[in-house]
Amino acid sequence: MDRKNISSTMIRSIGYDVDTSTLEIEFNTGAVWQYYDLPESDWHQFDGSASQGKYFHASIKGHFREAQVG
Repeated sequence: MDRKNISSTMIRSIGYDVDTSTLEIEFNTGAVWQYYDLPESDWHQFDGSASQGKYFHASIKGHFREAQVG
């Protein structure tokens, strides 16, 4: 999945696959996680958020199926 680098204290890069509704996050630790069945509208809110880290903790972590993939 293609990811774009972002400026965040906890997240290095983010990407979204519209066909599978999968969000992929590479954290600054190097770990890569995928979050499944994330609506495209949530992706746009996350991508456009002033703080992706805060949005991640409030609206993604614990709300979607997830798996570490890297």
